[in-house]
Amino acid sequence: MERRTKRTLKEWQRFLARSLLPLVPNAAREAQLLLMHHLRCDELHLLTNQNAMVQEDAWLKAALLRRMENEPLEYITNKVDFYGEEFYIDQGALIPRPETELLVDAVLKEVTDDFSGTFCEVGVGSGIISIMLAKHLPKARFIAVDISKEALRVARKNLALHNLEDRIALRHSDMLENVSEKIDYLVSNPPYIQNGVVLESNLSYEPQNALFGGEVGDEMVRELINLTLSRGINFFSCEIGYDQKAIIQTYLKNKNYESLRFYKDYAGFDRGFTLKC
Repeated sequence: MERRTKRTLKEWQRFLARSLLPLVPNAAREAQLLLMHHLRCDELHLLTNQNAMVQEDAWLKAALLRRMENEPLEYITNKVDFYGEEFYIDQGALIPRPETELLVDAVLKEVTDDFSGTFCEVGVGSGIISIMLAKHLPKARFIAVDISKEALRVARKNLALHNLEDRIALRHSDMLENVSEKIDYLVSNPPYIQNGVVLESNLSYEPQNALFGGEVGDEMVRELINLTLSRGINFFSCEIGYDQKAIIQTYLKNKNYESLRFYKDYAGFDRGFTLKC
């Protein structure tokens, strides 16, 4: 029988942090998060029970090995924070980034709390954008689509977690192919990285079709702009690559619309826009 290591919580934190240090800059914090998830406890419990004995088990051993192979912590714990809320996540969907909170902010700047129109999110992924908008806009209706059935599975878990199954209709669809309803507001965080760009190794764990947008990178953004204009959609808010602002401006140069506003991310790079038609 395999002998399982027993250590105090304090010793486990040090061991995990040392093991992760060559790879992870904030190794001490990640060691805490792994232990909190493993023990199903909060940070206060962890800090006030440093001498408690904890025995190694299969999950903790496997979790450490997975993180040492550069698998994102969020996929290991199946947890991710977004807009102050906790969501389920696994390799079926892209891990939400803090910058995408700004996309939610951009939408909320355009509509009031009593907005009762229909939103459609293209590329719902884990569901975090539609869920946060639904929480802020209780009278709005939501349709959320994705070409990936795995992403829809993750989104479905999050709708159940946040009790929004009755307010957000999930559909398997390529773009708006399976959406016949009148849409008032289109929102998307589409793949916008140019094919062939070499990414950090940890991104290899994430769904590649949610990252790469085509030979140029902005193909899906342009297609969504076309759909916005052709289907008479009033608003379109979209996340883009940091270097795509000029491309979008040029593409819209001879098209009819009311206004185009860009927003920047936390680092000061152009990160998205809202098109009003």
